[in-house]
Amino acid sequence: MTTFSNYVAENGNQLAQMTNEEIYVSLLNYVKELASQKGKNTAKRKVYYISAEFLIGKLLSNNLINLGIYKDVKKELEAAGKSIAEIEDVEPEPSLGNGGLGRLASCFIDSMATLGINGEGVGLNYHCGLFKQVFRHNEQEAEANYWIENDSWLVPTDISYDVPFKDFTLKSRLDRIDVLGYHKDTKNYLNLFDIDGLDYGLIHDGITFDKTEIKKNLTLFLYPDDSDKNGELLRIYQQYFMVSNAAQLLIDEALERGSNLHDLADYAYVQINDTHPSMVIPELIRLLTEKHGIDFDEAVNIVSNMVGYTNHTILAEALEKWPVAYLNEVVPHLVTIIEKLDELIRSKYSDPAVQIIDEDDRVHMAHMDIHFSTSVNGVAALHTEILKNSELKPFYDIYPEKFNNKTNGITFRRWLEFANQDLADYLKELIGDGYLEDATQLEKLLDYADDKAVHAKLAEIKHNNKLALKRYLKENKGIELDENSIIDTQIKRFHEYKRQQMNALYVIHKYLEIKRGNLPKRKITVIFGGKAAPAYIIAQDIIHLILCLSELINNDPEVNQYLNVHLVENYNVTVAEHLIPATDVSEQISLASKEASGTGNMKFMLNGALTLGTMDGANVEIAELAGKENIYTFGKDSDTIIDLYATEGYVSKDYYEGDEAIKEAVDFIVSDQVVAVGNEERLNRLRDELINKDWFMTLIDLKEYIAVKEQVFADYEDQDSWNKKVIHNIAKAGFFSSDRTIEQYNEDIWHSH
Repeated sequence: MTTFSNYVAENGNQLAQMTNEEIYVSLLNYVKELASQKGKNTAKRKVYYISAEFLIGKLLSNNLINLGIYKDVKKELEAAGKSIAEIEDVEPEPSLGNGGLGRLASCFIDSMATLGINGEGVGLNYHCGLFKQVFRHNEQEAEANYWIENDSWLVPTDISYDVPFKDFTLKSRLDRIDVLGYHKDTKNYLNLFDIDGLDYGLIHDGITFDKTEIKKNLTLFLYPDDSDKNGELLRIYQQYFMVSNAAQLLIDEALERGSNLHDLADYAYVQINDTHPSMVIPELIRLLTEKHGIDFDEAVNIVSNMVGYTNHTILAEALEKWPVAYLNEVVPHLVTIIEKLDELIRSKYSDPAVQIIDEDDRVHMAHMDIHFSTSVNGVAALHTEILKNSELKPFYDIYPEKFNNKTNGITFRRWLEFANQDLADYLKELIGDGYLEDATQLEKLLDYADDKAVHAKLAEIKHNNKLALKRYLKENKGIELDENSIIDTQIKRFHEYKRQQMNALYVIHKYLEIKRGNLPKRKITVIFGGKAAPAYIIAQDIIHLILCLSELINNDPEVNQYLNVHLVENYNVTVAEHLIPATDVSEQISLASKEASGTGNMKFMLNGALTLGTMDGANVEIAELAGKENIYTFGKDSDTIIDLYATEGYVSKDYYEGDEAIKEAVDFIVSDQVVAVGNEERLNRLRDELINKDWFMTLIDLKEYIAVKEQVFADYEDQDSWNKKVIHNIAKAGFFSSDRTIEQYNEDIWHSH
C-alpha cells in the first residue's frame, strides 16, 4: 500500500504546497482508492438494514482509523507542516440523520463491516438533510443544509429501479458509500437511493417548499414537516420509494447469488429500523406475487421468515399509523396487499388491539411488522420489558418467542481513538490495545481504581479536552468557555420527554440562588445541544427559554463568574466529538419509561463523564454495570410513572402550588428579566404548559433533581473519589460496544454466516 505522501507525489503534487482543501480532496480520493481494492463479503444470507436515517458523521478520520493508517497520515501531514485537525474541518458533515435512531444505524453498519457480516444499510440520499439550525432573536430558525459537494464519499452506480406510484412512476438511482470495518479486508455499502430532477428552487423562506411536487422534492429533506396532509403524503412517498428500491435490490442480489426466490429467506434478511420502513413487507409480497409469479400465501410465508422489527420508542407519534385513504392516494397497489394481510390477522384474532387496520381506517405499521416477522426487539432491557408487559402486551401474549432485547451500542473506536485520542493513548499505556478489538478488555482498568497517579492523569486529560473544546467553541460557535468550570452537558434532540425544560428550571433555580448570595464552590457551565422539529412548538419554546437564560445569565456580572449557560448552534456528530470528551456530568434525565435506550449516555460513560439520570432506558444497565454508587440517580421509577399515566394521577398544578421553590422557578419564565430578552407569547405558553398540562411530568422530579445535582457538584471537589468513579465507568463501558450488539443480532436473529 503506497503511503499518502507517495500517492500525492504520484499525482504531481507536494503536501507542503497544497491547501487544506486540496489535501482533503486528495485524502478522500486516496481512501476511496484503498476501499475500492477491498473485496465484498460473500456470505449466503445478506442483511439489509433499512432505516429512514443514517447519522454517519464525518467519514475521513473514521475511515483512516479503520484502515489502520490514521496516525501515519497524521505524521506525514505534520512533517509537511499541516494539521490533520484543520483538514478534518474542511469536510462537510453528511446530513442524513437526526438523532439516536440514525446514529445507531450508522454504528450498526460500521460493526457489521468490522465483524465481517454480509450486511448493508439502505436509505435515502437527502440533499438538504433535516435542516441547519440557526439562532436569531433567541429562537431556532431552520435553513436548508446543503452538504453534497462535487468531491464526496458518494460513489455513483448504474443501478436504478422503477418505483410505481398511483399517478406516475419514478426512476431511482443508487449512490453508495463504502463502509470499512476496523482492520478488515472486506467492505460493505451504505446504499442511498435518490432521484434525478431534484429542484432546489422549490425551497424558500428557510426550509419551506412545495410539498406536492413529488418528482422534484422526494429526496430534498429528511422528515419533511408532516403537520398538514401534503406533508403526510410526502412522508408516504418517501417511505415507499425507500422500501421499493430496497426490496428490488434485495431480490436482484439474491437471484445473482443463486436464489430461486422460493428460498429467498435463505438469502436475505430485512431489519426494519423503527416503523418508517414497514411498507417493505407488503412491497416484498407484491413483487414476489406480481412480478415473480409466487402464490400469495407462499409469498407471505417467505417474507414473514426474513423480516425483523426493531422498536425504538413507546411514544405514540413514532408508532406510525397511516390513514388508508392517504395510502390509496399514493400506493393503492400496496393497500390491496395490506388489506389482505389485515384479513389474515382478523381470521385468527378478534382482539381489536392487534388488528392492522383499526376502526378509524388507519394502518398500524408496527402491528403489521410484529405479525409478519420472526423477531421483535427493544433496545434496552427496561424498554423491552415495558414493550412486553404494557405497550405491546397483546402481541407478546400471542408471540412470546418473537420478543427479545438487543441493548444498543456505540462505535467505541470512533469515540475514543478519534474523539479522545489522549485518553485512548493513555489506556493503551495502562492496559494495552486489545480493547480496540474486544471492548470488554477495558475492565482491566479496574486494577487502577485506587491509583492516585491514574486519577491525576485522567483529570489532566479531561482538562486538556476542555481546552480543546474551548478553542473549538470560540472558533466555530462564538462561545467563550471557562475551562476551569464543571461542564454539565445535555445533548439530544429537543423533546418534552427528554426534559430539557427540567434542566432549564434548575438553571433558573441556580441563578436565583446566586443572586441571593448562595455561591457555588466552583463555576458551573451548563451546555445544551439539539434541534427541535419545526412543527413541534413546545420544543421550540424550550429552546427559546434556554437562549433567553443564556443571554440573561452570561451577561450578568454578578452571576456569570459562577454560572454560564450555552446552547450550541446546529448540534451534530462533529460537535458531539468535541463536547463529549470534555464533559464532567452527563445529563440523562428523561421521564422514566419514555427513553427506549439512549446512546449518548454510553459515549459519555466511555469518555469519563458521570451520569446524572433517571432509571430509564440504558441508564438502568449503566447503573448495574458501573455500580449505582458510581453514577447519580433520581426520580420516580418507570412502574410509578406508568401507573400515573394509567390512573391520570399526576396533576402538575399540585406541584406548582405546593412547593415555593418550584413555583418560583416556573414563574421566572415570564419574569420581567426573561421577557425583556424574549418572546412573551412563547414564554407564557411554556409556563402555562408546565402548570396546566406537563404531559411528561417535569415537576414530579424537579426537587429531587435539584438536590442530587447539588450533590454531584459537591462531590466533584473530591477529585480522587470522583476519578475512582470515572474509572469504574470507563472500565464497564465495553458492554455498550455496537460490536457486541451486532454479534447478538446475528446470533439470535439474522444468522448470516
